[in-house]
This record gives sequence, C-alpha cells and structure tokens, in this order.
Amino acid sequence: MQTENGIETQLKDAAQLSEAVWAVLAERVGGAWLLRSVYKLNKAAQNELMGVLAAPTIDAWLCGALSGGYSRFTSTPEGSKLNTARMYAFPVNGTSQSVIVGADEQSATAQRIWKLTASLLSGRSAVPNQPFLPDLQSGLAFDLPLALEKTLGAFVQSVPCQGAWLAIRRGESFDIQAEWNAPKAKGGSLLIDENPVLRRVNRSLADVLILRGQPNWDNLPYGALKSGANAWVCLPLVIGHRVIGVVALWRQKEFSQAERGQLRDLAVRVPPSVEVVVTFSEMASHLRRLGLLNDFVLTVSSAQNLDQIARRMFGLLTRAFNTELIALFLRSSDGRILRDYRMFEGKLNVISVSLSGHSMQAVLKEGRVRRIAETTREGFIGIHKGARSELVVPLKYRGQPIGALVIENTYAEAFSQYDEHLMVVIASHLAGLIEYTRLREEAEGRARSLGLIHEVVQEVIGLNDKNEVAAIAAELVAQYFKYELAVILLMDDEQKFAIQGIGGTHAETLKAALAGGEFIKVDGVTGQVARSGESILVNDTAQDGLYKAIKGWEARSEVCVAVKDGETILGIIDVESREQNAFSHNDLIAMESLAGILASVISSANQTQKLQETVRQLRATEIELNARMEAQQSAENRLLQAAKLAAVGEMAAGIAHELNNPLTTVTGFSEIVLDELAKDSPHRNELEMVLQEARRASGVVRRLLDFSRQGERMRTSADINEVVHDVIALTKHLIQTNNVTLVLQLAENLPWISIDTNQMKQVLLNLIHNALQAMKNGGELTVGTHLAKRESRSWVILSVQDSGSGISPEDQGRIFEPFFTTKGDRGGTGLGLSVTYGIIADHGGIIEISSKPDHGSTFEVWLPV
Repeated sequence: MQTENGIETQLKDAAQLSEAVWAVLAERVGGAWLLRSVYKLNKAAQNELMGVLAAPTIDAWLCGALSGGYSRFTSTPEGSKLNTARMYAFPVNGTSQSVIVGADEQSATAQRIWKLTASLLSGRSAVPNQPFLPDLQSGLAFDLPLALEKTLGAFVQSVPCQGAWLAIRRGESFDIQAEWNAPKAKGGSLLIDENPVLRRVNRSLADVLILRGQPNWDNLPYGALKSGANAWVCLPLVIGHRVIGVVALWRQKEFSQAERGQLRDLAVRVPPSVEVVVTFSEMASHLRRLGLLNDFVLTVSSAQNLDQIARRMFGLLTRAFNTELIALFLRSSDGRILRDYRMFEGKLNVISVSLSGHSMQAVLKEGRVRRIAETTREGFIGIHKGARSELVVPLKYRGQPIGALVIENTYAEAFSQYDEHLMVVIASHLAGLIEYTRLREEAEGRARSLGLIHEVVQEVIGLNDKNEVAAIAAELVAQYFKYELAVILLMDDEQKFAIQGIGGTHAETLKAALAGGEFIKVDGVTGQVARSGESILVNDTAQDGLYKAIKGWEARSEVCVAVKDGETILGIIDVESREQNAFSHNDLIAMESLAGILASVISSANQTQKLQETVRQLRATEIELNARMEAQQSAENRLLQAAKLAAVGEMAAGIAHELNNPLTTVTGFSEIVLDELAKDSPHRNELEMVLQEARRASGVVRRLLDFSRQGERMRTSADINEVVHDVIALTKHLIQTNNVTLVLQLAENLPWISIDTNQMKQVLLNLIHNALQAMKNGGELTVGTHLAKRESRSWVILSVQDSGSGISPEDQGRIFEPFFTTKGDRGGTGLGLSVTYGIIADHGGIIEISSKPDHGSTFEVWLPV
C-alpha cells in the first residue's frame, strides 16, 4: 500500500507534467468527501474546496464519475479561492476515491496522464473477489455507520450506478443507514408490510429488478430517484432464511445479467460480515445501557436540583438510546400543573402547563409502562415530531404516579423488552430522587415566597384605603418577585373592578395600552378567574386559546388568581411576562397565598371604611356646628365692636364740639397777632408754635368728627382697581420719598361692586400710610386685588402688604379699637384703623390681618360682590 507521501509525490509529478494548478485525492466516507492527499492548496483553499464538494450538485457529479468509472470536468464556482476555471475528476477504480485536478484547461494528453495516475493509485485497493470482512484490528467493527458505508461502497464499485442505499432490518421495518448519491434517503424507515416491493423481497428472499413503466415502478420504496433513472434493483442480505437487510441500486440503463450476477455474488458474501458488525453494535449498545444504572448512581443522584437531574438524565439516555427525543413530565403536588422538561438545541427547556386535557393525564391515571413499536399502534402518544416508536415509563413514589419519562425514536421498533425492564428499574430510583428534591425545592421556594409576601403584607396591613392597598401591593409584588408586570384589581362599592394597582417594569406600557379601557377581558384569563374564582397558570399564551391580548401589550406567560373572602370574590391578582415559561408552580402558590392575606386586609379595610364614614359624618356635623357657633360669635363681636364705636363716636362728637370753638378762637387770634407782629419780634417763634399746635389740635378734632359721623353714603357700582389707581396717584410721591418700592398685583376683569368710592379711598389711604410708617428704613409695598369665594359667596379682595416691623400677636386683637395705637410718640391718634373698620363693616365687608414681628404685615379687605 502506498504511503501518503508517495501519493503526494505522484500528484506532484502528474501536476507538473500536465501543468495543473493543484490536485487532491478525495474519498467519500459517510456521505461526505474527505481530502486524503493535497498538492499546492493552502488551508483556506482546502476549506473552500471541502465546501464546494459538499454542495449537492458537485457531490452528485463526483458520485456519477465514480459509479460510471469515467473522467469528467465542471466549472469552478465564481469568486472562489481555487484560482482555476475548471475542476477535473478522475475516479480511482475499485474504491470510493477520485483524483480532483484544478486547471483552466487540460489537453487530451494531460488527461491521459491523470487517468494513468488514477490507475496507479487503484493498486492500493484490496485484491478483487476477496471476501468482505470487517477489519476488527482497524476498529471498523466498532463503527457501524462506517462499516455499512464500506459495505455499500463494495456494491457501488462492482456495478456502476446513479445512486444506492443500504437498509438494516429492525423488527418489521428497514432502516436506511448508508447511502450513495442519495443523501435524503439516509435515516428513512420503511415498513415491510406497507410496501409491495419490500414484501416481495422479504418473502422470496431473492433480488427484484424493476424497470420504468412496470406496475411497481411507482411503489419503489423511498422513490426519490433522479429523472434519468430507468432501472432499479433490490438485493436481500440473507442469513439462513432471515432477511437482515437490503441493498437498492438504480441507474439510467438496465442492469445486465452479468452485473446482476456480480451483485448477487456480493450479496451472498456480505451478510455474515454485516451481521457481525450489527450484532457487535447492538452488544455495545446493550452494554452502554447496562452501564446506565451505574452512571445514574454516579451522576444523576448527585444533582442538586430538578433541572440538574433532568439535564443529566437526558444526557445519559441520549447516549444509551442514541436519540434526543426525550421528555420528562412531573405533576405538581396539588395535581393541577404539569412540568414539561425537554432539551432544545442543547439547552434545557421547562414549561408549566395544565394537567387537565393533557395527553399525559391518561398515562398518569393508568400508571403502567407503554412500549409502542410503531405510530399506527394503539396508545401511541407522539410527544415529538417525527417519532416512530416510544417508551413511556411512569414515575411512581410510594405507589402514586408523580410523573412520566418518555423516550422516543425516529425508527420503528427502537426499544426492546430489555430496554423496558431497564427503564422501570431506573424510573423507580428516579422517582424517589425527584420527589425528595422537589419537596426540598418547594419548601425552599415557599419559604422564600412567604418571606417576600411578609414584606408586602407589612406595607399594606394597616392601610384602609383600597386604592392605596392595590397600588402599593402591585408595586411591591413586582419589585420583590422580579415580575415584569403585576396588576391587582379590587371591587368597589358598586361591585365593579374599578380599583386597580399596576406595578413592574412594563407598568407604564400597560397603562398606555389600556388608555382608560378595561383590563379584564370577559372571555379571557382574567374574566374566567373573576367569574369562577379558580386560579390559572399559562406559560405559552400562543398555545392557549383563553388568553386575550390587550392592544399595545401582549404577554407570553400569565398567572391569575382570585382574591376571595369565602365564596365572595373581592378582586384578582394578575402577573404577566413577555418571556415564555416565566412562571412556575411556586409562583402560582405564592400568589394564592398573597391573595388570601390581601382578602383579610381588604375585608378589614371595608369594615374600617364603613366606620370611618360614620366618624366622618359625625365630624362633619361637629364642624358645621362649630362653624355656626364661630359665625355667631363673630357676629356678636362685630355687634360689640359697633356698639363700642357708637359709644366712642357719641363721646367724640361731644368732645369735638366743646373743643372746636376755643380752638377756632385761638387759631384766629394767633393768625391776627402774627400778621401785626414784627418779623424780628422775640415772641414771634412762640406765637407760631401756638398756631401750629392749635391747628394740629383742630385736625384731631376734625378726625374725631369724621369718626363720630361717617358722612352721607354715596354708593355706586365701581371698579376697585380704579380706586387703587386714584389713591396710588396721590401717594406715589410719598411712597418714593420714603424709599419704598411699590408692587401692584391687580387682577383683571374683576366684577364691579357697590361701594362709596371716597370712603374706599380713605380706607386704602389709611392702610398705605400705616404701611409707610411701619417701614422706617424703606422696603417693599404690595397692593393687590383678586377674586375669591368663601361660604359659597364671591368676594373682591383688596390687600396691602408691607415689609415693615410687623405687629405683635397681643396687639393684633386691639388695633381696630378707637384711640389704640402702636406708634407711641410718633403722633398716632389710634383712629385710622377704627375709621377703616367702620367703613368696611358699613359696606358688609371684613378686614383681616396677618402679621409677624420683623416680617411685615398684610391687611386684606373682603368686599362682597
């Protein structure tokens, strides 16, 4: 046999003689092309060539060259790194190998060089007519797929063909386990009794030749033949009187008697070797499965949680039974939920579904092992798509089914009675391990949930407002349990779900989606729970017809429980997620526990609200009585103040009349004497002082007369803002000279009121003068007007605010009394605010004061509209 270096040397010499760019020796193994020797192709180019050879069209092109035994060429794909326009194939006779040459063009002489090279390489193959036996030393017997590929290769090399496949018998079907130029055929399973051609081969133990146009041409098993195929031959592999497999070949031209003789001869020599390899493979599989118990003890039993148990169990079963179609179903402790464990793309996927109506419900109720050989047999469940046979083993703990383990295969009759017994033993151990782990996980999960529920309850336990309970509880549930969305809806006094709390990261999204609409869908999950009071867990809303999406928000998982007081439904708790399989049975139990506690809180809140309503009514009555008493007291105080003012007014009138005449005499004679007195008289200053004080006393007397008689009333409808502007025009210079900043805040469009404008001007003048006297060092004076309502009545308010020295609390109760003044020796008479009070009272108004020492004062005059 030539070494790899010797082959590369031959490729090199031939390439140099033919001026080829590169050359390789490729072999088809297991349906794929492998490069056995390479000349002048770097790693990147080799990888690209492997990709080109894997293309179905190129694969068929090369297989055609091998089966026909003649050379051919094809164009190299555009843009490839192979740097040639064409690829040439030169098959190595008697093997599954071909020399592939890259060149822009090869002349007839160059092609003869490569044909010679291929013929020299064919000398490496085994001697013709040597019995086909597996090479146990090379490990071929340990690799069933490779051994069957080699077996089929012997048939293809003996007779040129377009395509072929080899199938091994398994029970009442043939499983196609090797193919030649028919990649879609591999993995197919053919039932013997359902196909007349296979039935004929099985009964006659002889080969069958069928030509296009004959009656059974349309019944060819796995008939995906190329359009050019016109002949199809099937040869049984027989041991004694038992068919252990079949080989099928097809091509364009009919098989000759000599070729059929070669195929029959090979079909006679092959079966013993095939049976040895198949038997060895089955024994190895049996030993692997027997080792499953030991692996179970070492790996699965040491798992820390249910996910680990499932993942490790799936790994063991996949290796032992050569299938990934495995599912584990576990029933929840309350029997309502079924946990479905499966592997998808190497990852464990767990979902929770309702047990009611599930295909596993009957299995758990029946509690016996099912071994189904074919989909047509009674009792076949078919958990996975494409499954042809299955083994269903219930998991029992203390005699009660807690779940089921389902193993399926794409081949019919994939499981034996021994497999059944083995899985029963494993299932008994697995059930105890799962139940112990599940109880521990549920206990831990419930403990965590109860801790979180306790945190929620601590926040809402003392609340009496159901709106507040719903809002806070929803936000805390979402926060503590890490839920995307939590909604709590409670019944109001009209038995409507009008009280709602929404929490979670998607709370704003849901609020925008609702936009004032109803959260509860009558024909959806929430509506069902609100009517029946039964909890619902949905882990795939796309598969659940009860779920109804809200426009703008669509969940993939949902848990909804009722908040009940006995049989009375008080509300619902609904948590949702945009992730599929987001909730477990523990989440359902946690929400039911929280609902029970919330029911107590809400019932207590209802009773408290009724009691608070009674207390509120009593307080309203008390406030109303107090208001009436205060109004009466205020009226009495105003009457008393008016009586005081009337008494003082009468006294002031008398005093004024008694003093007015003497003061008039003093003033008149003082003025006469001053006119006649020389300007340089030493008595002139004293006489001027007498005149000044007499005039001041006359002013006091005049104010006393003003106080005693307010003068004749002249009421008209007027705009208070005009009164303000008139007074400000008179006092603006005085305000500026006192270093005071004036701020006007007059409301527009005030209603006109019935007032004596002169008296109102006097009121505002008095208030401004008092404010200026309170700001000795300057400050800010704010005069404003606005409209307000008090006791269902409209009032126009005139306010004067200063930043002066303020008035002490004890003086504020006396400032409206006649002759009371806070100006001390600054000349105050104590009559200004008394006159002001009298004018306002006469107009049916009110004057109020707000003042703090060193923080200024604010006087508000309330005049009725």
